[in-house]
Amino acid sequence: MSGDGRESEGGEEEVRGARRIPGPRGAADDLDLESMPRPPLPPPGPAAPDEAVPEQSEPAATPEQVAPSRAVPDHARPEPSGPELSEPESSGPEQAVPEQAGPEEAAPDHAVPEPLMTSTSAAASGVDLPHRVLKALLGAWALSACSAEETAAVEDHLTACAPCADEALRLRDAVGLLHTDGSLDLDPTLRSRVMDGCLGRRPARIPVPECAAPYDAETARLDALLRDIGDSEWHAPVRLRWFEEEREVSRRTTVAGVIGHLMAVDGLLSAALGLDDPLGGGEAPLDPAERTERYWSAGHRPPTRAVREPWRAQSHELIRTASFAGRNVAEASVSYGAFALPLQDALLDRAFECWVHGGDIADAVDYPYQAPTAAHLHRMIDLAARLLPAAMAGRRRAGLAGPAKDLVTAGAPGRSVHLEIEGHGGGDWYIALDSPAALGSPERTVAQVALDGVEFCRLAAGHISPVEAAAGQEGDREAIRDVLFATASLSRL
Repeated sequence: MSGDGRESEGGEEEVRGARRIPGPRGAADDLDLESMPRPPLPPPGPAAPDEAVPEQSEPAATPEQVAPSRAVPDHARPEPSGPELSEPESSGPEQAVPEQAGPEEAAPDHAVPEPLMTSTSAAASGVDLPHRVLKALLGAWALSACSAEETAAVEDHLTACAPCADEALRLRDAVGLLHTDGSLDLDPTLRSRVMDGCLGRRPARIPVPECAAPYDAETARLDALLRDIGDSEWHAPVRLRWFEEEREVSRRTTVAGVIGHLMAVDGLLSAALGLDDPLGGGEAPLDPAERTERYWSAGHRPPTRAVREPWRAQSHELIRTASFAGRNVAEASVSYGAFALPLQDALLDRAFECWVHGGDIADAVDYPYQAPTAAHLHRMIDLAARLLPAAMAGRRRAGLAGPAKDLVTAGAPGRSVHLEIEGHGGGDWYIALDSPAALGSPERTVAQVALDGVEFCRLAAGHISPVEAAAGQEGDREAIRDVLFATASLSRL
């Protein structure tokens, strides 16, 4: 048998009439079909009997085999034998030979499989990857885990494939979140922004009054801090600081003791709104320092984290009652013993104390704690600025400040210090120097002092000395000193 699957010449008579097995076909890409001679066709005549040559049964050709099967070369075809293969006469009409069909004619469009999408630029760089492989590499590419060749192939592919480019952008943004160097603590404005968004969609039937908004925000922030600390940290030492007369005073307590202090002083607002006083009411003192000492001494054991729940329940009840009471309750008086404040200012004062002592707790347990929002901080600074004329008058009566130099009638403009607060929650205030009833006036300004907003609040809380506070001073030195020391005297336990 020859290499192309045909019998040798000598053995043809022995296998005549037997079924022949087709020889192997050559690949169409390996042959020059135009240069190959076409085989002669048999002359027209009667068909051979069925029993002479049995029919060959072949499997259906696949779409890829359609075109090559029509162009099988001469040496690959089985050579039938018999007189039927004699040379056709030259005088007869020449038999028409059908033209070879190309790949487009070999099979219908729907039978041709769609080729895989590849990146032409990737092929030029030596890596020819199909679309599905390049898409699967996007996650590794975003993590910078691809080889140099794969990276080049993916990046070349992204310039030509818009869906993959969008997906790669989303994956790269997600990877950026995994490698952030920023703080993981929540933005202090997040709660207010979420609440504003919720209330914008569905306004509250009974909204929190504007005067109670800072207190609501600061108690929520402090409660979030307390929720994050462990049981042992409730006994972490905390040093509370404030100014009395001309010197700094401090008192040592614990995290739980600070929350007890806040709850005891908040009881003054509870009593003003007709709620239960945590000290029992009746004989309970009004001075904040005395109330705190009474609360601390009443416990037989050091306070623990169990104090958190009653403090938070009390703050919720205060906000709820103020919300239901309406606008008239804002002017209700809250007595602090030596002085009294309208409820709206008392709520702002309690918000300030909650923020300051929240910072004390955060320092003790090494917890990050941000300043209030700019709007709330501005209102706290405004409250302190409004209290300064009365504080200077009190220091003058105690002999801690110089005498008034230019008394005026109530409501008239008097000598003033321009208090310029910079940065977060800043603004401009004019503080009357000689009389609490006088009006601060830009025209009668004798001095100017500039401070950062947070630094001014720390001075008002007694956490820094007046000498360290001022960032800029100009004008009457005595007037500036009186304003700075009066600000520090606003602090208390």
